[in-house]
Amino acid sequence: MTAKEQQAEFLLEAMPYIRKYQNKILVIKYGGSAMLGDELKESVMRDLTLLSFVGIRVVLVHGGGPEISQTLKSMGIESRFVNGLRYTDEATAEVVRMVLAGKVNKSLVHMLSAYGAQSVGLSGIDANMILCSKQSEELGFVGKIETVNTGIILDCLDKGYLPVISSVGGDLEGNIYNVNADTAASAVAGALKAESLILMTDTRGLLEDREDEESLIRKVYVSDIPSLMKAGVISGGMIPKVQCCKDAIRNGVNRVFITDGRVKHSILLELLSDEGLGTMFVKGD
Repeated sequence: MTAKEQQAEFLLEAMPYIRKYQNKILVIKYGGSAMLGDELKESVMRDLTLLSFVGIRVVLVHGGGPEISQTLKSMGIESRFVNGLRYTDEATAEVVRMVLAGKVNKSLVHMLSAYGAQSVGLSGIDANMILCSKQSEELGFVGKIETVNTGIILDCLDKGYLPVISSVGGDLEGNIYNVNADTAASAVAGALKAESLILMTDTRGLLEDREDEESLIRKVYVSDIPSLMKAGVISGGMIPKVQCCKDAIRNGVNRVFITDGRVKHSILLELLSDEGLGTMFVKGD
């Protein structure tokens, strides 16, 4: 089969999935390795543009940890982590807002616009979208999400825009919070009752054996999560990601995917093919 014939076969395979997702909301969490290389970044932006062109209501939620660390270093501010989360004092929170809501967000909007997507940049502070409280005093201004107000997101979607949301939150007293991007995407997807949520990561998905990338588990029911944790299959940094999947489904999202952001066009391969790419989480039979 020639390359052109393979492309045609993929399009035919994708047709029922495109029909299933048309006019439905799809939330993508973008971060990790997919944000670092220009080639991968372009691949993601092209995927999102294509999905919006075929009538899928795409919402992009992004982080930007490496950019934050680089900016803090250039400003002479030391990054400190507590249990894998960045300690965030008031000065660091201002840098987080500047980097995520400014530099990273607008760069993504510009790339999407270059491919033809009608995109608009937002942050969790806009219209009190993501209201937070302190997760703990030990972490400073790391946000625990209390409420997601979806009005501004839905307004953008209804007008044909692709919202690009930086994972920064606030409270009614004017404080800024650094919010984990997986957590923000899960909360946004749940509040929107999205059809699906995709968490882009630096691994193939949930692996039965962490040392063997061929041991991918393709489908997980939420009810199976406790036994998988007990068996040690879900451990380390995968625990909070899986918790985000569980929370999203419990809040009304139909399917959640953990997929490999290191693979070009991973979003299209995950959503629009029979086999998929990573691990799919569902409520159950």
